[in-house]
Amino acid sequence: MKIIYALLIAVACGFAPALAQPPYVDTACGSWVNDEWVPNGNCSEAYKHDTLTGTIIIVKGHLVTLQQAARTVVIDDQPALDLKQTGKVAVGRVVVAYGYWSDANFYATAIY
Repeated sequence: MKIIYALLIAVACGFAPALAQPPYVDTACGSWVNDEWVPNGNCSEAYKHDTLTGTIIIVKGHLVTLQQAARTVVIDDQPALDLKQTGKVAVGRVVVAYGYWSDANFYATAIY
């Protein structure tokens, strides 16, 4: 019964797409070689791999705001946290975030 209530709350709060889509695993689709994404052909190119560089100016849970030269970008670092690939996420730290874009959101799979 609790699971039904949890699903109803998730749908009401707009979390249904997150429940419906399985998590993306970066290493199943390729790897980073000399800061370039090299796909291995196992996955579609639905995710655009990229790197972002900037200074951390805000940390709110798994959302990290980077200040770049001409803009600020909010990244979701939950995949990197799950993989223990973030180091210390702290305001003022200059970082390079490796990850991918999906639905106009950047998901970091590693932060150095």
